[in-house]
Amino acid sequence: MRPGDRTVALASVVGGFLLGFLDFCWIKWLPFPFAELGNSTATWAAAAFFFGYWVRSGWLRSALGATVLLVVAVPSYYLAAALLQGDDLAVLWAPSSLVWMFFGVLAGVVFGTAGTWARGTGWRQVVGVALPAAVFFEEAARFAGKATDPDYGAGVWWNVVIDSALGLLIVVLTGGSHRRRALAVAVAVPLAGAILVSFALAGRIFS
Repeated sequence: MRPGDRTVALASVVGGFLLGFLDFCWIKWLPFPFAELGNSTATWAAAAFFFGYWVRSGWLRSALGATVLLVVAVPSYYLAAALLQGDDLAVLWAPSSLVWMFFGVLAGVVFGTAGTWARGTGWRQVVGVALPAAVFFEEAARFAGKATDPDYGAGVWWNVVIDSALGLLIVVLTGGSHRRRALAVAVAVPLAGAILVSFALAGRIFS
């Protein structure tokens, strides 16, 4: 059954607060390599996707709800850092936080919509399922690039395996038939490449 508008609005705010706060706890207390999932853009993108998937219908509701989810998660993350680690509360409204909120808006619209598309039919369903898998594949590729760096070491390959497995798991859970799953993986691979290039360009712009 499709959740009502009030339920979606409440879930986006409460879910965003929990996402940010628990994400910091995850990073702080879980061991390597699982701690890296907390410090992961793919994890937050997947959260927006599954929010849209839960909303079920109405791409605008999904996009708005997922956007609120990610935007609220940013100050919640830094609030957890202030309460649990003694960081300065001023970071909540620092320029870097605003930048992450901006990216939260973009990711919320894209992946919230993807979550709704994943419940549809035709090419939209394939793309919707492929998008969250693509961000995990892209992150796996970035970890693979670090594996030969002496500052990281061979242990980074565990992150490659974990991210790849999570990307495939999303496809299995939401892809439907074997054919649609195969199509979603085929679409996710070039999408991962495009995301990798986009992150490289964004890093140069904001560095």
